[in-house]
Amino acid sequence: MEFLKEPEIWVAVGFVVVVGIFLVKRVPAFVGAALDARAAAIAKELDDARKLLEDAEALLAQYKAKAASVEKEAAAILAEAKAEAERFAAEACGQLKTQIERRAKAAEDKIAQAEAQAMAEIRGLAADAAAAAAEKLIAARLDEKRAGALIAASLKELPGKLN
Repeated sequence: MEFLKEPEIWVAVGFVVVVGIFLVKRVPAFVGAALDARAAAIAKELDDARKLLEDAEALLAQYKAKAASVEKEAAAILAEAKAEAERFAAEACGQLKTQIERRAKAAEDKIAQAEAQAMAEIRGLAADAAAAAAEKLIAARLDEKRAGALIAASLKELPGKLN
């Protein structure tokens, strides 16, 4: 029994005893059940992750659709704002043109009125100057005898002109 003195034999016997205890206590079934539970938990986590991924993809598709809709709406609003700005600019241009025409007409009227007033003043001054010149000329050429004759002639013509 020399072989019982070898340490490798005792290691082998201990190993067989430990394996035997494991088999009696059903350690492989326990390890298998634990591994199965762990695999089931991992499979459940994978299913949950897959569902979350599908939900995220659906949500992303919704947001992309909303973003496209918002972009279309923004483009429509922008186009409407541009059209309104163009209408406003055209209207403002028309109003400005009308206002310029009115002011030009008013200025022309003022100029015509000033010209008429100036002409009236010139005519009045010319008439005054002519009357003053005629008065001086008449005063210089008219003596008492001629003045009396003119007055008498005017008095004779007066009844015919009053009727």
